[in-house]
Amino acid sequence: MKVAIVGASGAVGQELLKVLEQRSFPVDELLLFGSERSAGRKYTFRGREVEVRLLQHGTEDFKGVDIAFTSAGAGTSREFAADITRFGTLMIDNSSAFRMDADVPLVVPECNAADALEAPRGIIANPNCTTIMMVVVLKPIEMLSHITNIHVASYQSASGAGAQAMAELEQQYRDLAAGREPVVNKFAYQLAYNVIPHIDAFADDDYTKEELKMYNETRKILHSDVQCSATCVRISALRSHSEAVWIRTEKPLSPEDVRKALACAPGVTLQDDPANKVYPMPLFTGGKDDIYVGRVRRDISDPNGITLWLSGDQIRKGAALNAVQIAEYLLSEGRFK
Repeated sequence: MKVAIVGASGAVGQELLKVLEQRSFPVDELLLFGSERSAGRKYTFRGREVEVRLLQHGTEDFKGVDIAFTSAGAGTSREFAADITRFGTLMIDNSSAFRMDADVPLVVPECNAADALEAPRGIIANPNCTTIMMVVVLKPIEMLSHITNIHVASYQSASGAGAQAMAELEQQYRDLAAGREPVVNKFAYQLAYNVIPHIDAFADDDYTKEELKMYNETRKILHSDVQCSATCVRISALRSHSEAVWIRTEKPLSPEDVRKALACAPGVTLQDDPANKVYPMPLFTGGKDDIYVGRVRRDISDPNGITLWLSGDQIRKGAALNAVQIAEYLLSEGRFK
């Protein structure tokens, strides 16, 4: 297998390197690509150094590459998609560029792995991180009874805005502790000691693009007519997102049945013992593969309602791990010879 990572120096690119190595993904040759700022940097993969190449048009750099994991932003993905795929490379894209295109599958392996088998443009889209985490938990509930409505409030870490945003948050705490005015570049306001109810740009209906992603992507992944209303909030956690989710199903479900379904669902860890203060928190879910779920209970405002809390690593399952799992599924199905 010849594998490429585009955006190798970013937070997700670095996590892709870790995940590929930790999961023993069959990489015979690894190519790394980046911007002019990143080109020339060297990263270690399985004991040897790999130098980042400049991503550019008009080359044959992707000739013979089986899979390219791209995580350099939607603009870069759109600009270079033709260069990456023209020799038959499969592009697994972590940006928002192609997610809602009808001829590009949007895949979370625990939910709709088989969709990845039909990628006529040679592109498979990785969903938005908040959507990935939620649908992994929704799928086993959907198998019990069709979900008709979702209300969700997300609590999203700094990592969702990239490595520089994580560094900015840490620096803000240092500056404030030293009595200095914190620098604000990556967020609308100071994030340290704050929450910001604003992620991505606002649309005409005053939902943000991040919130609309949760509506549209959930329906595409689950092949469902479910209605989803989200409020997405940036918090000062470093790399794990959390979500409070209210679910309405066609038939009433007991919390016990939901817990049983979640306990045996792939990619889910049930952590639900409120009497002993056991529930998921970003403090502990960072670096973990699964989505952790707790606070499962009946919605007292709706006889067909269930509400729950989840938390998971945004860089890992919310991005890099999900992409690698897509590739692993395709390997298991004989996509690559």
